[in-house]
Amino acid sequence: MPQTEAPAPAPRTEAAPRTRLRWWTEVPLILLVYGCYTAGRLLVRGDVSGAVDHGLSILRLEKVLRLNFEHPLNRLFTREPWLGVPADFWYASLHYVVTPVVLVWLFRSRAALYRTARTWLMTSTFIGLIGFTLLPTCPPRLLSPDHGFVDTMAHYSSYGWWGGDASAPRGMGGMTNQYAAMPSLHVGWALWCGVMLWRHGGTRWTKAAGVAYPLLTTLVVMGTANHYFLDAVAGVAVMGVGLLLGPVVTRSVDRARAVLAARVPALAGRPDGEISPIVSGGCQTSAGERIPRQRETRLGSPAEPGASSQDAEDGAPAPAR
Repeated sequence: MPQTEAPAPAPRTEAAPRTRLRWWTEVPLILLVYGCYTAGRLLVRGDVSGAVDHGLSILRLEKVLRLNFEHPLNRLFTREPWLGVPADFWYASLHYVVTPVVLVWLFRSRAALYRTARTWLMTSTFIGLIGFTLLPTCPPRLLSPDHGFVDTMAHYSSYGWWGGDASAPRGMGGMTNQYAAMPSLHVGWALWCGVMLWRHGGTRWTKAAGVAYPLLTTLVVMGTANHYFLDAVAGVAVMGVGLLLGPVVTRSVDRARAVLAARVPALAGRPDGEISPIVSGGCQTSAGERIPRQRETRLGSPAEPGASSQDAEDGAPAPAR
């Protein structure tokens, strides 16, 4: 009985993976944004008189609106060290610890959401820098004593690493801009962290932390006399604008990348589903590969799918009949 030859399987094609974000490109980008944040805070450090006027204007507006929550909180934190000292540690450290931790967590565990979240945070931060530049504002703690505020960072400076003139380490207070109170990015970044933990945390504890962290941060920045209540409101507003502008920024970056890729073909990625080209005998590359890897190619007769006439000419063995 003649045997019929089973049809050879169709050649397997490998779809190019989507472009992945790499930590060695993300870290310099985040450091660049933080460097711009620090530099922007230092740009207006010399405008003291204008900053004091802006601070007093905010304080008067809060009194008219009956929103002056800073005085009672500041008196409480000054009177009770068990509240004031932890609040100073909170203000001086968590702002620079929790936000990077949440970014790393998103990068490792929520990769599909990371780019959107990171773009939201960075866009909002640049908006905040505009606020620091256009509206330098003296925080309550630096107003004259007759306004009733106590600088808890100076009051409890013997308990921590910060000096009496700023939340920076001792001896480095002169390197910070202390008149960058409006908007409060302490509150803004805390809100971003809270939203990420609430929406994408997998447990009740992470969701509870997502609610508690921005609320407690708001109390801390007012109780330590580092921000007015309206500074916190402005920080929330900045995050809202950054959320709305995030998709626009993402599309603009994608368009710029496409233009650059058109000018520099080596930077162009391949769309999903396109077969990676063979660049040499049996060596193929696909999107995301830096070094071509050797892949086995099935040699067959010209009648088989994927076989070429060149294979037969080169002495490829014919199938037995």
